[in-house]
Amino acid sequence: MSGELLRLIAAQILLHAAMAGMRLGAPLLALQKGYSAAAVGLLIALFALTQVFLALPAGRFADRHGLKRPLMLAVIAASSGAALAAVLPSFPVLCLSALLTGGATGAAVIALQRHVGRAASNPVQLKQVFSWLAIAPAVANFVGPFCAGLLIDHAGRSPADLPGFRIAFAVLALLPLAGWLFARRTQELPRIAPVEGGARPRAWDLLRQSMFRRLLFVNWLQSSSWDVHAFLLPILGHERGLGASVIGSILGAFAIAAAVIRIVLPLLAARASERSVIATSSVVTAMVFAVYPLLSSAPAMGACSVVLGFALGAVQPMVMSMLHQITPHARHGEALGLRLMTINASSVAMPMLFGSIGALIGIGGVFWLAGGVVALGTRAVWGLKA
Repeated sequence: MSGELLRLIAAQILLHAAMAGMRLGAPLLALQKGYSAAAVGLLIALFALTQVFLALPAGRFADRHGLKRPLMLAVIAASSGAALAAVLPSFPVLCLSALLTGGATGAAVIALQRHVGRAASNPVQLKQVFSWLAIAPAVANFVGPFCAGLLIDHAGRSPADLPGFRIAFAVLALLPLAGWLFARRTQELPRIAPVEGGARPRAWDLLRQSMFRRLLFVNWLQSSSWDVHAFLLPILGHERGLGASVIGSILGAFAIAAAVIRIVLPLLAARASERSVIATSSVVTAMVFAVYPLLSSAPAMGACSVVLGFALGAVQPMVMSMLHQITPHARHGEALGLRLMTINASSVAMPMLFGSIGALIGIGGVFWLAGGVVALGTRAVWGLKA
């Protein structure tokens, strides 16, 4: 791993950790102020909602301006969002903070992915750099909530009082600024000039490419499987009589497994093709979903969670590698934006769909339905070609 890539990973960790910490602290403060579960659900949704609408413009902006300008604007937005919550921790301001920090994280990840993808010189390097970069969100999703929770409980005069929340938000506001210190020395890559006299590119042009549509569909399947597990496992665990700490440990095992496989992937990059890794992941995911509802013990569910973490954690670097190989160099940012927009739109809508279906056929039925869809979608994976 090069020193520049390591600095960019550190920058992403710090910026993403600010959003992850706000995603823990803001709902807790809203609940403490007496807001309803529905209001808190809306607040949490705002962290992803901005990325649905901002992803495509952010991708085009990155295509025009490279890495540093989009990243600097993302740092300003994330720091401002957390700082506003520290100064005026009211519910409307917390909602604004969610929009700012969530949108900033999405815009930053598009610029970073575009940059490291262009810097790679061959398909093996593509798989390696995206495997390393994919570790950053997993680390950030631990660092941000852990730091925020620690400050909320111990920085004030008493646990979870308002000064504690304000101090936590203020510290989170500093993290993106620290990330900029790592990224600001990055060497910009030469800009790719658009074709002279050509028509203005549209997102529909990318979607008209059959391979790009196929890749988006495959990525949506894997992302939806991630959402299925995150949404349904707590419900299934509750039905089995498991405590909150046990359910949290099972989810934690999934996250650790997803991070570990991304550390191992760079070592396997030269031996495994993107298509074979994604196809294997699809088969394993379908099998795990078929078994999950039949389990009742925490160790067995934990083992399934680890296997699923290995399978799904391996997919994103492979998808990113293929995306950079099948889309025009001048439109990598736009393609990344379309991908992020699709995933976040799915993450907003799918939990509501899962809940409605689960009310009709039960939680086990949703697992089996999702597994069947993934199994059928494996056919689309074999049609992928770089």
